Amino acid sequence: MTAPDRVDTLTAQWRDERPNLDFSPMQVIGRLHRLADHLRDELIAVYARYGLGEGEFDVLATLRRAGEPFAVAPGELARRTMVTSGAVTKRVDRLVASGLVERDDDADDGRARVVRLTPAGRRVIDEAVTAHLANEERLLEGLDAAQRRALETLLRAWGESLGV
Repeated sequence: MTAPDRVDTLTAQWRDERPNLDFSPMQVIGRLHRLADHLRDELIAVYARYGLGEGEFDVLATLRRAGEPFAVAPGELARRTMVTSGAVTKRVDRLVASGLVERDDDADDGRARVVRLTPAGRRVIDEAVTAHLANEERLLEGLDAAQRRALETLLRAWGESLGV
């Protein structure tokens, strides 16, 4: 049996105070919340090595995944990154200032604008995503392949049940 953790302690305290309630959901949600906070900190640390925040990494990764010519219209960029157009504008402004993206005319529609990776932006995101994947691998080292697949299956099913 594993040693009690902070979630076990918290739920035991609640059971003592409110024995009429089922605190078992906290065993899952509490651990997931703690893990999410820890993982976010670990991921952000890698992004920071490349001068990026979460949002900037997300924009660069979205542009890189789009393939040649690594350009996406701002509205589509907002949909793909699941943030508001205002948030995309702020992120793109920071990336333009750092020389990692540029705003350009759409080659297919001269009236439209796109956000495009610069060569420097492509180098940064290619290096950052390589480091990001190595970091994710490190964070998953405590789980074997079967545990990873089982966790992936459970998280997918849970997400589908919640519509996310």
